[in-house]
Amino acid sequence: MSLIVFPAIDLKGGQVVRLAEGDMNRATVYGDDPAAQALIFAEAGAEHLHVVDLDGSFAGRAVNAEAVERIVEAFPGHVQLGGGIRNREAVERWFDLGVSRIVIGTAALKDPAFVKAAARDFPGGIVVAVDARDGFVATDGWAEKSDMPVADLARRFEDAGVASLLFTDVGRDGLLKGCNIDATVELARGTDIPVIASGGVAGIADIRVLSLHADEGIEGVITGRALYDGRLDLKAALAIAKAAA
Repeated sequence: MSLIVFPAIDLKGGQVVRLAEGDMNRATVYGDDPAAQALIFAEAGAEHLHVVDLDGSFAGRAVNAEAVERIVEAFPGHVQLGGGIRNREAVERWFDLGVSRIVIGTAALKDPAFVKAAARDFPGGIVVAVDARDGFVATDGWAEKSDMPVADLARRFEDAGVASLLFTDVGRDGLLKGCNIDATVELARGTDIPVIASGGVAGIADIRVLSLHADEGIEGVITGRALYDGRLDLKAALAIAKAAA
């Protein structure tokens, strides 16, 4: 199974940004036309896109809805969306608007029954975000750290029918330190749910190493700042990922 490369579009105030360690006060703006950015990724060959409503992560509701809708309309592939999606109404609304998969983080910890019901009713459509700070689950836009170990949250959804686990090492996110491959692979080996790597991708080496673990349950990798800063060529990353077996 080949690795999926998800170029990331993070939204803050309608703009395309990247944060450092999830800190809203450490945002770098990369553009003010998210739909145009989505098309740039599509033209490079991307078939999947990872979109986050950062403002929504803190508000607990959609804030950049208009920008997300424009992205979904413009991008010809599959859009995976996260950020403040914490109730059934929001899940249904985004699926109706054409989003392929919904990423749920905070509610996975605080309202697991809702997430399990959504995974049951929308097969293959729900991704659980496992955001880690020092091995424990971070919530509410990564502003809070819970007392639940990452592995325990993953096991909670083992038989729930979720499509994937999205694992992010918050301490590396947006810093180009390199993906926490050891922790990502450990999580994949410890669960039957496919895992998407995220946080800190620095360049093509991260894609190469993750592709070697595709057969161990690593489904994909999300990359943002490395693409925007020109440290990672998307076409090259997609070629390596496609060759993974």
